Amino acid sequence: MLSALRRATRTAIVMPAMFALGKQVIGNPTVATFAAFGSFAMLLLVDFAGPMRSRLQAQAALALTGAVFVCFGTLASQTTWLAALAMAVVAFGVLFAGVVSSVLAAATTSLLVAFTLPVTLPGPASSIPDRLAGWGLASGGALLAVALLWPAPARDPVRSAAIRACRALATRLRGAASEAGEAVKALHDVFFATPYRPTGLSTAARSVVRLVDELKWLDSIVPADVPAARGAGTVCGAAAAVLERGADLLDAPALPPDGLHRALEELRARLAELEREAMRMLPAPSSLDPTFRAHELSYVVSQIAGNIDLAAAAERRSWLEQLLGRRPSGLTSPLSAAHERAGAHVERSSLWLQNSVRGAVALGLAVLVADLSNVQHAFWVVLGTLSVLRSNALSTGQGVLQGVLGTLAGFVVGAVLVSLIGTNTALLWVLLPPAVLFAGLAPATISFAAGQAAFTLVLLILFNLLALQGWEVGLVRIEDVLLGCAVSLLVGLLFWPRGASTALGRALSAAYVDSAAYLAAAVRFGALRGAPPSAEAARAAAASRRLDDTFRSYLAERGAKPLPLADVTSLVTGVVGLRLAGDAVLDLWRERGSDGAADPAGRELAASGERMAVWYDGFAASLDGDRPVPEPVTRDELAERRLVDALDGEAGDTAVRLIWTGDHLDAARRLQATLAGPARTLSGA
Repeated sequence: MLSALRRATRTAIVMPAMFALGKQVIGNPTVATFAAFGSFAMLLLVDFAGPMRSRLQAQAALALTGAVFVCFGTLASQTTWLAALAMAVVAFGVLFAGVVSSVLAAATTSLLVAFTLPVTLPGPASSIPDRLAGWGLASGGALLAVALLWPAPARDPVRSAAIRACRALATRLRGAASEAGEAVKALHDVFFATPYRPTGLSTAARSVVRLVDELKWLDSIVPADVPAARGAGTVCGAAAAVLERGADLLDAPALPPDGLHRALEELRARLAELEREAMRMLPAPSSLDPTFRAHELSYVVSQIAGNIDLAAAAERRSWLEQLLGRRPSGLTSPLSAAHERAGAHVERSSLWLQNSVRGAVALGLAVLVADLSNVQHAFWVVLGTLSVLRSNALSTGQGVLQGVLGTLAGFVVGAVLVSLIGTNTALLWVLLPPAVLFAGLAPATISFAAGQAAFTLVLLILFNLLALQGWEVGLVRIEDVLLGCAVSLLVGLLFWPRGASTALGRALSAAYVDSAAYLAAAVRFGALRGAPPSAEAARAAAASRRLDDTFRSYLAERGAKPLPLADVTSLVTGVVGLRLAGDAVLDLWRERGSDGAADPAGRELAASGERMAVWYDGFAASLDGDRPVPEPVTRDELAERRLVDALDGEAGDTAVRLIWTGDHLDAARRLQATLAGPARTLSGA
């Protein structure tokens, strides 16, 4: 609510001022038009997060990119086919760019408006200076407004909740009374209440987002009491210190990360001691359970610390590196990072790719239809298309109905006002700021239809200030919006019409298949001296990225959610658990390479890994609607006994790793019981 009020207030101040400067002072309608819509695009449709310096840099980059779009859009506007093609190409590039650069993702709608306006207003190249002047006025006003008018707080509420969750979990790991469960639940509540999650996030914020799942997973595996084994207890204490130092760095990312790094080194040292203690417990594998629990949670804590370190390093980057989506030093090259992020979505099943193609086709078709039909305001046709296009035909149809009803309501109110006011333009100037304020607040506080009504009223006032046209301009707005909505509905019916709910089931299915295959491959790597599972790890990571974006789209999609959010969250978190188990097994054996386990025990573990993967394949098929949810597998004591017998004669450290690897597989088996219920809900929805 406060975010919407901030954006609306800024726009209500800056947009009328820039419009008046262009119309009354400069006396150029083109300058006034681009100043008004530019202010709307850069203040109402985007709200960059982070420190003030980062916000201003992102705002300046948006202004510069928009200026380039104004030039190219104007040049393409003179030919119908070129305008439509250019709109489709630019729309796809802008929409798909969100997987590479989160700054661009946050500014998607603003960038589309920056190109849509010039490409739908045919003009010669000689009109570019006037259009750039209007865009420049809007850019300058937007920069001043962001810096001076009610600056947004720099603190992210999700980050604050993650800090509290880290400290609460650290307290529990130290054996003291803690409200860690409540803190983790509060983190999820804040996270799901944040309206901007489905949009682009900065690299730092993406890292914090990953903490949400990892902290929930850690909360589920932290023991109620610190293990009695001395080594396990010291590992828990070292893990608590890592969480505390991580919370400190998350709270003050500009500080050096040395404290977190030292805590991680201490955790690794305690883990090495734990392994030596576990070797002394042999040959009684059942006595190793406390040590495995400590090993499991230490690995998750290390992952959490790595994400915190990444988030802090990301916030120390320059603005250009953030714009280009460059990761902090020491991870991957900028080109590799971009290729990795985009490559995960170059598949037909990617909802991000589907939405990018759908949006590009719809906007390009809207430009073509508007031009061929000789409508008076082609810009309104494209805006109508953009405003109601959703991820499926049903929600697009709902958006069409709400958009048309809202536009009709705005037309009626505006027509009455314009008729009463007549030629009194002074009163129109007085009404413009409150109308803009209402247009900014209505979508967030009332409904999408109310927002459309308010925006129609603003347009009636604007165009009557440019040249008195009476209420007829509102009727034209209705006709153009109807045309744009029809284009959106047609494209929604033709291109992947089933939406995010269906796509979510498919994304979950693929993520479970690839994550289970990764865990099985990691087991083979350690148990049978196999090759490192690089390809499996990459596929699992790509599937997880697609799942993350599909989940965001599902949350953002208008209308009732047919799936309980708690069940969906459990299924998404289960993927995290499988991937973390694969990472942990790989980390166990990475340094040993070809000196892995001997054949008897190795074959037994590899067979267990394959059986685990087969179950998850069937489970994934049930999520995609192909078969019933399989029953969870019961504990196979016979297989455990075969593993114990096969350990006879193994070196102590190898035996410990084998047992811990088997425990990771058993954790994946225990996970099945927590997933079956939510999966049945999903398959029955």
